[in-house]
Amino acid sequence: MQAEVTVISHPLIQHKLTLMRKAETSTAKFRTLLKEISLLLAYEVTRDLPLKTETIKTPLATMEAPVLAPDKKLVIVSILRAGQGILDGMLELMPSARVGHIGLYRDPKTLIAVEYYFKVPHDVDKRDMLVVDPMLATGHSAAAAVTRLKSTNPASLKFVCLLAAPEGIEYLHEQHPDVPIYTAAIDEKLDDRGYIVPGLGDAGDRLFGTH
Repeated sequence: MQAEVTVISHPLIQHKLTLMRKAETSTAKFRTLLKEISLLLAYEVTRDLPLKTETIKTPLATMEAPVLAPDKKLVIVSILRAGQGILDGMLELMPSARVGHIGLYRDPKTLIAVEYYFKVPHDVDKRDMLVVDPMLATGHSAAAAVTRLKSTNPASLKFVCLLAAPEGIEYLHEQHPDVPIYTAAIDEKLDDRGYIVPGLGDAGDRLFGTH
């Protein structure tokens, strides 16, 4: 069974994404917009988190009130370096989430992902995991990250991105058919350099002001 792809088409997300796409958008504005969109993405991606009730006391009465059911909170894993932009936004909404990092770079000739850094919480097997990276382009980095992260046996795993190319979705589903993908948009294609078209350029460069 192949996991679903969810396109989060909330008007605020789509409007902010359009601003991010514009070539003239500054680094500072790009960073702010990504943080804002990430907060909205987190809201949608966590919609199915289970709840339980606990007895609390309000100023007026005692009641059974809903709280998150899992004893262990989420872990958000950022695929370095551009994943940091999504991570920062999600932590605004979920400050108690644990954080992991996986460093991958794409070999410019083979487009294969090469790992250079890996650090996740020790109890990740008891946590639901969100893997975040702004761009799902060829899918090689995402698939490599998910393969590595699955070895830690998280309770569940979702992949969250800002933009996806059809080729990246196909490759990630081919490698990991059980992992659901959440994205703000599915663009037209990849160019011959592996960039998403129309896209928004290199998310890491635009986020950090590098070239």
